[in-house]
Amino acid sequence: KMRSLAPGIKLITSFSRDSWYRFFILILTFVFYTTYHLSRKPISIVKSQLHRNCSNVIHPADLNITDNDTWCDWAPFDKNNYQNLFGVLDNCFLVAYAIGMFFSGMFGERLPLRYYLSSGMILSGLFTVLFGLGFYWQIHSLWYYCLVQALNGLVQTTGWPAVVACVGNWFGKGKRGFIMGIWNSHTSVGNILGSLIAGVYVSSSWGLSFIVPGIIIASAGVICFLFLVESKSHMLDIWGICLFVHGVVEFSLCLLFAKLVSYTFLYWLPLYIANVAHFDPKEAGDLSTLFDVGGIVGGILAGLISDYSGGRATTCCAMLIIAAPMLFLYNKIGQNGLPTTIGMLLWCGALVNGPYALITTAVSADLGTHECLRGNSRALSTVTAIIDGTGSIGAAIGPLLAGLISPTGWNNVFYMLIAADLVLHCLLLFLFEVRGWCGYTTRQRG
Repeated sequence: KMRSLAPGIKLITSFSRDSWYRFFILILTFVFYTTYHLSRKPISIVKSQLHRNCSNVIHPADLNITDNDTWCDWAPFDKNNYQNLFGVLDNCFLVAYAIGMFFSGMFGERLPLRYYLSSGMILSGLFTVLFGLGFYWQIHSLWYYCLVQALNGLVQTTGWPAVVACVGNWFGKGKRGFIMGIWNSHTSVGNILGSLIAGVYVSSSWGLSFIVPGIIIASAGVICFLFLVESKSHMLDIWGICLFVHGVVEFSLCLLFAKLVSYTFLYWLPLYIANVAHFDPKEAGDLSTLFDVGGIVGGILAGLISDYSGGRATTCCAMLIIAAPMLFLYNKIGQNGLPTTIGMLLWCGALVNGPYALITTAVSADLGTHECLRGNSRALSTVTAIIDGTGSIGAAIGPLLAGLISPTGWNNVFYMLIAADLVLHCLLLFLFEVRGWCGYTTRQRG
């Protein structure tokens, strides 16, 4: 009598080759976009090292000190307008990212995604490393760092349309919200890993806070070139058909305000924690990762709830209406003890990044495979680029406003974030329980 197969082998062989390919693509694209965010995060950690309160730092005995408050700062960020300079630095990346995103979709449609994604990751690694080499080359020119940030912003636009197109080509609409809710945690995982890696080196050699993530994303680019499998699809001729699909323009504007809030936290939260709660740069960076931990849970819950309720806008509205008072409370009581800080960061991360994750992934994928587009799966790359490109304008505006407003007090920064959250909520009211997008009806459960 033939012996039965081991349970593990039975499980493996029970899945079709297509299922294994889909799982493989899901893991690969998750890792790839994790490295994109991993390489974006160090700048927010290093800010509090570039400009510190030097009066509390013990200086070497053989060092001739001319200014006791700025001797340990990194020029040109040693001036009183350092917050404005940080805002300019952030904006160089984010404006370039916003502009590049609108063209990225078109390139993504016309070039093999494997080449497009891998080249973008390798170039992003190069520019991230160049920023870190400024520490070892003793570069103190703002223009150098701004140029590197702008070039990095441009090449980073290769990531999002490409990975969403790959996943959209391999997964159908059924339970896409839940799948992409889990998958979209790559944003928060990347932010967490980026914070932790940068935090290891920030106090000793901050250049390594950029060089190590740069090497990681470039290595992932090589893996992408060797292993990514993309499905074949037709070319989309024009953008116009995407814009006429009901929901693209509305959700694009929604994402603008969602990214405004999310990216302000991404670039300024560690500095806020360091300034208000008086933690050192590493501790502030570690604490800021809790916002992204909450974002993972929020993204998964938002996708799961929207799958079973059938309403993307409904889910986003519910989370955003809670997010506004939660942001207010975090600013008022969020630093009253470590347990309160941890709890508030987790809640704020879930409520802010949940709607953001839902709009950027499941909504983009649903609209990109809409019946109006007659099965043209290449539309997914263009729709994603339109929505995320518009959102990236908000991502550029948010940190810039934070840099301009923060000298007047952190309270005003939070009022700006709450106002953006409420505007986003009002926009979503127009999409509340939207049905029949060009013949699209809510899919049935089961």
